Amino acid sequence: MLNRMHAALIATSALALTGAAATAQQPRATARSAPAAGKVDGAAARARAQAIVARMTLDEKIALVHGLFPPMAAGKTPNELIPSAGHIDGIPRLGVPLVRESDASLGVANQVEQRRGDVATALPSGLATASSFDPEIARAGGAMIGSEARSKRFNVLLAGGVNLTRDPWNGRNFEYLGEDPLLAGELAGAHINGVQSNRIVSTIKHFALNSQETGRTVADARIGEQALRESDLLAFELAIERGNPGSVMCAYNKVNGDWACENDFLLNRVLKRDWGYRGWVMSDWGAVHSTVKAANAGLDQQSGQELDKSLFFGSALKQAVEAGQVPMQRLDDMVVRYLTGLIETGAYDAPVPSAAQTPPYAAHAEVAQRAAEAGIVLLKNENNLLPLARSTKRIVLIGGAADVGVLSGGGSSQVRSVGGAPIEIPLSSGGASSFARITYHASSPLAALRKALPGAQISYVDGRNLNATLDAANNADMAIFFATQWTTEAQDVADLRLPDNQDALIAMVAKVQPKTIAVMETGGPVLMPWLDQVPAVVQAWYPGQRGGEAIAGVLTGRVNPSGRLPITFPASAAQPPRAAPVGLDRLTSLEAQAAADPGTASNAVLPSFPVDYVEGSDVGYRWYEKKALKPLFPFGHGLSYTTFAYRNPVVSGGKRLSITFDVVNTGRTAGADVPQMYVARGGANQPMRLAGFARVMLKPGETRRVTLTAEPRIVADYDTRLPGWRVRAGTYRVALARDATDRTMVSSATLDAATMKP
Repeated sequence: MLNRMHAALIATSALALTGAAATAQQPRATARSAPAAGKVDGAAARARAQAIVARMTLDEKIALVHGLFPPMAAGKTPNELIPSAGHIDGIPRLGVPLVRESDASLGVANQVEQRRGDVATALPSGLATASSFDPEIARAGGAMIGSEARSKRFNVLLAGGVNLTRDPWNGRNFEYLGEDPLLAGELAGAHINGVQSNRIVSTIKHFALNSQETGRTVADARIGEQALRESDLLAFELAIERGNPGSVMCAYNKVNGDWACENDFLLNRVLKRDWGYRGWVMSDWGAVHSTVKAANAGLDQQSGQELDKSLFFGSALKQAVEAGQVPMQRLDDMVVRYLTGLIETGAYDAPVPSAAQTPPYAAHAEVAQRAAEAGIVLLKNENNLLPLARSTKRIVLIGGAADVGVLSGGGSSQVRSVGGAPIEIPLSSGGASSFARITYHASSPLAALRKALPGAQISYVDGRNLNATLDAANNADMAIFFATQWTTEAQDVADLRLPDNQDALIAMVAKVQPKTIAVMETGGPVLMPWLDQVPAVVQAWYPGQRGGEAIAGVLTGRVNPSGRLPITFPASAAQPPRAAPVGLDRLTSLEAQAAADPGTASNAVLPSFPVDYVEGSDVGYRWYEKKALKPLFPFGHGLSYTTFAYRNPVVSGGKRLSITFDVVNTGRTAGADVPQMYVARGGANQPMRLAGFARVMLKPGETRRVTLTAEPRIVADYDTRLPGWRVRAGTYRVALARDATDRTMVSSATLDAATMKP
């Protein structure tokens, strides 16, 4: 989230020294549902906030609509500054609490160890959680990190990342929840709900279309309203309904010509008018560009003011209010929304501890491990090579630092995990160099496998010496290659190949050892030119601080893999809508210019450039179906050590589209299946859309009757003329499927016409 500069890093260092497993039938919490225990009804929260604001002076109001970036804010407040993302002083005379904000979605972040010695539990990446297809896994992770945030004296967590994956090379894909709006919205809402169960605020971010890191502060995302409503905005809409976050964070980029943090269409029209959102809009750190336009367009608070070019919401805002350029009513609404978010979530009335407390790290590690186990995807398992046979005596692990730990993604989400970082490599260049390091969590797959298979001889080679590596593979009964791809906030990957010639090494290992397993620790999809030579592939993502144990559990069969891909793996770089980051050539040219003439490096500024999302709402798997492209692995794909059958499907129409069917575990091992429901209007020539899913755990031979009911806005089209959602009367095709390409069980039903508000 934070566009940390080298100056910020120096300041930071100085300061640091002082069961949707059930089904879609379950009731869902929405923005208008009854409040959870300890929380306040939304209307009552707003009324209370209005009463508090009515007692404020103008200066007190202004003080609440901008916040400090602690590493660069020494001396700006009489209160303690905890090195972290954000700080907003309270108003003691009115009972308004001090707010401290921390990154992020994967744990309480401490990126470059701003807080010496402070560790936290590290969840697996967002893509791993999304692969579980299980809102309960997402909620449990949110509840855990929210608990730790509170114990560390934070009452706002900058979590809730829900930007859809439009490009497989996006450096920040690992933080998010994949390419489908229904899946991402459901899981983000559950995660937010979990965070806020601790009576602290969770954000949802980055609103909207922050879909690439290359030029993220200047890129202009271009897309039509209908397509935007049916894709990225729908993911946000669903997540806000399910999770009711106290705050929405607007993005760095422009959307259709206007900066996201001064975008009247996004903030006023969609979020506040159409969706009736009650909380406050905070800026991303360094994403504010004006005073009057931003305030009137719906931005409620300037975050991390030191990272902006100016303090736009300080004295400049006060003068604009006094001059009538920003109505006093608008300033009051800004502050009311801020207090409403705090009151409604319970953060206002639940003070954080006066001193940091030690969380129950052992119990929290189990939450992280369960999430990793549920999110690991078995992509390929030729001849049932996995799980590892107990008779296998000699196994060699190759590469990926599998002797000491597992890889994590970089940026503002980086967690200093319990157990430490056995590997931490600073960056010498690039957009992330000031606030990211290549970091591993201390969870060794080698140690975990040795513990799980005490009768086997398990060795490790790092893969640097080619002859030694091939000899080790040839002399073993089996080779397990740990492939890694590090990705980070602030920069995209240049291409989808594994770095450091790993593809060639995997192919050579597979040539001398036919029983080779590839374990992929990547931030997203990668190409696999060696796939035909490798009989088993396990997608482990960035598996968090218990990743070694989770990987060992899946490889040995202690855990039956049940993850499903939340993102399409392309067969070539030519298949996605864009083959490389838009603007990367311009950025590279500027960096070269700056390096050639350091004296004028500050003049090398990347101008704004357009990113045209030609795929519209056909994101991910919909693009592949529309263009008749066969991916390497489709969205929703994932194998198991058991087998499942779907029987006796009955499709119903009328006012709602649903399908009821039996799921049968036809194998000999307990496991979880993820049946998926895809829909399309008959004769519309549109790609099918994921409209429902369930995660179903079954014992061997067990049968369960499951009903999936389609989310109405997935079945509908957004009609800008209404405006709103329109379900057209007629016949709809329904696929009961194992992935986005499965059309073995297609039925149809007739739906009544209907319309819904925007």
